[in-house]
Amino acid sequence: MTGGDYDPFLRGRFPVGVRTIQAFDADRVRAFSCEIWYPAAATYAGEDLSPETQDVFTIGTTSRSQQAIRDAAAHPGTYPLIIFSHASWHHRRGATFLCTHLSSHGYVVAALDHFEVAAALGSRDGETSAHRKARVEAVIANRVPDVRLLLDQLLSATAWSSDAIPDPARVGIVGHSFGGWTALAAPDVERRIQAIVALAPAGSSRRKPGILPVTLDFGWGRDIPTLYLVAENDVSLPLAGMYELFERTPATKQLVMLRRADHLHFMDHVRKHTRPSGRCPR
Repeated sequence: MTGGDYDPFLRGRFPVGVRTIQAFDADRVRAFSCEIWYPAAATYAGEDLSPETQDVFTIGTTSRSQQAIRDAAAHPGTYPLIIFSHASWHHRRGATFLCTHLSSHGYVVAALDHFEVAAALGSRDGETSAHRKARVEAVIANRVPDVRLLLDQLLSATAWSSDAIPDPARVGIVGHSFGGWTALAAPDVERRIQAIVALAPAGSSRRKPGILPVTLDFGWGRDIPTLYLVAENDVSLPLAGMYELFERTPATKQLVMLRRADHLHFMDHVRKHTRPSGRCPR
């Protein structure tokens, strides 16, 4: 994955396989659907890019596809592991463009439907302020445990049996929006994480109305290389908040701003997600 000819913007040399597993958390008595992307055997070359052979799935009533082959045989090896954390009330397949791209470069990438999705914790008609407060607190409190559950599952030989073996010594996390907050919050208690990419993350003190009331302690106690990838025209989580989080990050860090991009440009099918108000729930 290194060398003078490496270009991160180009598809990698591996075709990509994808598998869905179920992770059961006995403490919370809850099952979580998890999507795993991994380098596939060379015999699948090109099939992950062809609409005739790539994976098709349904979100709600909408049929979508991703650049991966369902249940393909893996290319044997030990690979770095990346956890992807989706935006609030979104889903594990919300950024397949990114997860499949990373996997094509030789990573095992894993995402689950976070607790608010698995437990159907969306808003209810007639919900009281007390009920909403309790629901939001539950959503926030369960994010980091979700990440730890997924790490446990992927690094367990019984939960993930594959010739594509995640390397416990090389673990990173990528998250968007509330998932970006999750990526920055998890290292407070999860020492297996060694690199972070935060895509337009929540957590700033400059929070707009309607944004989840999350904060960050940055109690990492170690240097974790961190990349912030933020959007110039982000209405939901503006640049001022991104700069604040960046300045507070106690680690080797870099910030890259995407020109003419907005908050939703880190998701699949970005045009379909765009809202006229420029806001989306976090």
